[in-house]
Amino acid sequence: MASWSQFAADEPRLADEIRRLMQQYGPGFGYLATVRADGGPRVHPVSPVITDEGLFCFVIDSPKRRDLERDGRYALHSFPPEESDDEAYVAGHARPVTDRARVARVAEIGRAAPQVDWRLFEFTVDVAMLTRREHAALPAEALGRPAVQVWLDPGASGAIRRGAGGPEGRRGRHGFDTRRPAA
Repeated sequence: MASWSQFAADEPRLADEIRRLMQQYGPGFGYLATVRADGGPRVHPVSPVITDEGLFCFVIDSPKRRDLERDGRYALHSFPPEESDDEAYVAGHARPVTDRARVARVAEIGRAAPQVDWRLFEFTVDVAMLTRREHAALPAEALGRPAVQVWLDPGASGAIRRGAGGPEGRRGRHGFDTRRPAA
């Protein structure tokens, strides 16, 4: 499980593009998928905070917080930009941040209200994906396949690595899928 910082050090351009999509409207904005107790998905809008220290999210007392406390698996997807269908996606595991100094630093950056019952979670990155599409104003027949970049945590389990990219994917340095455009 790589931290956002480890991912960003490994693939800085990809991390920067994902950060731009997540923060395209100023503060972070995306959709967080968690795993309900019955195994089903749950999706909520959230405001992720991306810093040099990591990828974080303040989560109020809610079903999604209980999901993360029980089963830390998550997926985070960017909100679609107005001018394109580009998208960013990261998935991994969420873990509560208990270090008070770190919580205070991220709360200041994320402008988290101290009087609200929230808990700070750090999201590790097992998979990061960026999809870029041609401009939506072009006629459908002029549009090509989207360009997809996928990063897989080199330390992730074999099941995660086999499940993303498939055997036909070409792996560059550090597990980065070098295919352009998507197959």
